Amino acid sequence: MDSGNNIIDIGGRICSEFSFSHEIYGEGFWRFDVEIGRLSGHNDVLPVTVSERIVERDKMHPGAAVRISGQIRSYNNYVEADRKNKLVLTVFARDVEILSDVPQSQPNEVFLDGYLCKPAIYRTTPFGREISDLLVAVNRSYNKSDYIPCITWGRNARFAGKLEVGDHIRLWGRMQSRQYQKKLSEDNILEKTAYEVSVAKIELADEESDEE
Repeated sequence: MDSGNNIIDIGGRICSEFSFSHEIYGEGFWRFDVEIGRLSGHNDVLPVTVSERIVERDKMHPGAAVRISGQIRSYNNYVEADRKNKLVLTVFARDVEILSDVPQSQPNEVFLDGYLCKPAIYRTTPFGREISDLLVAVNRSYNKSDYIPCITWGRNARFAGKLEVGDHIRLWGRMQSRQYQKKLSEDNILEKTAYEVSVAKIELADEESDEE
């Protein structure tokens, strides 16, 4: 499957030190965070995974401005405290550019072409805002797939709420981080971060056109 079905392009500032992630066939991969500003003034902090073969780590220090293109990848991480697997998302970098400064309009663009793999969850907020949560499976090489949580709003939420499992969809949006609290006990509340794609546009793929 061509990587054109899963594209992310972001620009911002590195806001963490590098930490070792994993190694595959002698190739080391590192992890760091990138902070991206929104027009609203809120900042998203996204995790990035990158091969040691495509970066000059001495130039990629906290505060450095970068432009990164790649894919959104997912994997399961077993959490001992919860005794279950947790879906973890990361920006898998295919190209990294060091910039002299962060662009005034910090890019954060996502395109996904995949399949709805769980029933959409449609709901309304106490203020009447419509929301639908989706889990989209995007195929990649070697019979693997990435499972990417997405959130839609308004008329897109109404449209998404009527989709069926297995529907082939395309969507455009941005990757965002969201803070939430998990109550472990009366006196123990854990601050956690969720990552998802906030959808600006969604459509059903035209299967007949695809075949042509």
